[in-house]
Amino acid sequence: MFQVQILGTSAAIPTNSRLPSAQVVTINDRHHLVDCGEGTQMQLIKHRVKFARLDVIFISHLHGDHILGLPGLLNSLSLYERNFPLKLYAPSGLKQILDLVFAQTHSYLNYELEFIPMEDFAVGDIIYDTERYRVRCLPLEHRIFCRGFKFEEVNKRPKFDFYKAKALEIPNNYFNLLKQGNIITLENGRTVHPEEVLLPPDNPLSFAYCSDTSYHEELIEHIKHTKLLYHEATFLHNMKDRAEATCHSTALQAGKIARSAEVRQLLLGHFSARYKNLQPILDEARSVFPNTMLAKEGYVFNLKDLG
Repeated sequence: MFQVQILGTSAAIPTNSRLPSAQVVTINDRHHLVDCGEGTQMQLIKHRVKFARLDVIFISHLHGDHILGLPGLLNSLSLYERNFPLKLYAPSGLKQILDLVFAQTHSYLNYELEFIPMEDFAVGDIIYDTERYRVRCLPLEHRIFCRGFKFEEVNKRPKFDFYKAKALEIPNNYFNLLKQGNIITLENGRTVHPEEVLLPPDNPLSFAYCSDTSYHEELIEHIKHTKLLYHEATFLHNMKDRAEATCHSTALQAGKIARSAEVRQLLLGHFSARYKNLQPILDEARSVFPNTMLAKEGYVFNLKDLG
């Protein structure tokens, strides 16, 4: 499994239909929360995201619409009697914020919160690594220190060709050995090499999360050929000056980044509350990058379905 579920798509101010930034990236049944704006905890409950499968939280920057839901969520995890560690990757100032909130509210976590400052990493560094996937930090250009995140599969395994194995009259009890790359010898003495029944692996899946950023061409090389790109589109391009002043992007600029990076699919989000109708934002981005969608609360994007 490799999927992205949208929990919040609004910019600084929520609306009656859009909440501040938050997403859940699920890989192999493990959840990774990316940003945690106000209301994230309720969205997790609403969409039945299992808290017990939450392994890591990534925070892009310290503006309120990306962190104000975090103290409550961390406290609830403790009330739910979580008893195993939780990793938190975030700008270093967040630790002071959390320490102050917990101290003044007399809240104490009964699990280990492992805080990893994002300032310790250079752009492009692998910040989280497992046997099957890893996470890199991306360069974003905002009013304060800000990083994006790229999730990418690694060590993709070859696919087993069941029909070829049956054509070679290989008994089922040998399949697992072949899948693991072993040479087998059948009862009749015939030797079968794994490459005879293994197909090349699928191309690795990848997802890039680019929250608050002005139009930033340095980003392109880091997200080249990404399967799914989430890029902020706070404004329409007729508000380009406002976007530049606040270090945000327009929908047109998001489309240009996606086109230059040759991504498979662009997903727009972080919409200004001034826009009630998002169709013009979608149309603007599609004018330069047709394979564009809008992020909407509750939507799930399965990367294997993107073609």
